[in-house]
Amino acid sequence: MAGRGRVPGVVAVCVLLLSGLTGCAGRPAPDPQTVAVQQVLDRRATAVLKGDRSAFLATGAQGADAGAGRSAAGAAEFDRLRAVPLAAWSYRVTAVHRTGDRAGAEAELRYRIEGYDRAPVTADRTLRLTRTAGHWYVSSDEPAGKSGRQLWEQGTVEAVHGAHSLVLGVGQPKGALRTFAALADRAVPTVTAAWGADWPGRVVVLVPKSLEGMAGLLGAQASAYRGIAAVTTGETGGTGRTPADRIVVNPDAYRLLGDLGGQVVLTHETTHVATRAHTTPATPLWLSEGYADWVGYRDSGRTPLQVAPELGRSVAQGQIPAALPKDADFAFAGDAGKLALAYEGGWTACLMIADRWGEARLNAFYRAVGAHRRRAGAVEDALRTVLGTTPQDFTRQWGAYLKTRLS
Repeated sequence: MAGRGRVPGVVAVCVLLLSGLTGCAGRPAPDPQTVAVQQVLDRRATAVLKGDRSAFLATGAQGADAGAGRSAAGAAEFDRLRAVPLAAWSYRVTAVHRTGDRAGAEAELRYRIEGYDRAPVTADRTLRLTRTAGHWYVSSDEPAGKSGRQLWEQGTVEAVHGAHSLVLGVGQPKGALRTFAALADRAVPTVTAAWGADWPGRVVVLVPKSLEGMAGLLGAQASAYRGIAAVTTGETGGTGRTPADRIVVNPDAYRLLGDLGGQVVLTHETTHVATRAHTTPATPLWLSEGYADWVGYRDSGRTPLQVAPELGRSVAQGQIPAALPKDADFAFAGDAGKLALAYEGGWTACLMIADRWGEARLNAFYRAVGAHRRRAGAVEDALRTVLGTTPQDFTRQWGAYLKTRLS
């Protein structure tokens, strides 16, 4: 009986062992070519971080294998990158397509700037490689699909370090970069005074040579950003970590701004960086853009009519908005007047909250909206719990506020 009692246990152990072996055998072995490509990109990344030009060039194809001018271009790109203070740089190969001694690879580039990025910038890359004497070498490394180009792919990078900022520019005089650093250094404490200190308190500003350079960084058409002085990159938060943000300047549009306008724009964009962790898919654009404008104009001394002239004209004509601006109203490629009304509408709504409920409640309202996982019900719930009102009553109060402040 004792012997028979042990048999099920033995069988069970055998089944577990066989299951384990099956599980191990079921995992596909790494593709040797993918491993080889990953290894050469690992060496390339190490060379970038160490500033080892010779080691970097040793990972690249030479002569005819590199293609016309590509070897020289790779060396130039390494040199252009030297001014960027990197804390991390790595590639993750996601696909390899090989034909004989030629291969194409898709990879994710991840990098962080020392002292500024808590999370990496990610960029999809398409690489071409050649194999010589059994080893793979990089022939080209380009943005994948509609991904934006990196700043150093547009020219030699100049860096200016401010008290709260790092300004990286291409094709710009050093004096212009210092001006942007001064604007950013004034913006950071202004934003902290309004929003609070729960953000890193520093920004990275990218200044390309032209509007076309800005569009290239964003992977977009230049026409989409004509007249837009600056934008902030970075996905919305809500994932438990804050992605790396960049303020990207349109130098062509910025030249048209006066001193106040230039400062307001940098402060507006810096506000987006500060609020990123609390700006989620639940946050409507009237709130995120309106709040950024509220911080930008908070200490400017400008009157509501000076800040919101388009909305003021509408109010003067008896055209009071029946609803807060929709996300679609903020489209850059849309009608300029409609875009101005959207921004001014968001700003006046935030101004009203600060005036009637106080600045602390405005900040709490912003955070409460962003704390929701989705848009539906987020504003309604925050209006009720933070401001003690309803969407209908808030909109009614906003309309009355516009009549009072813009008349």
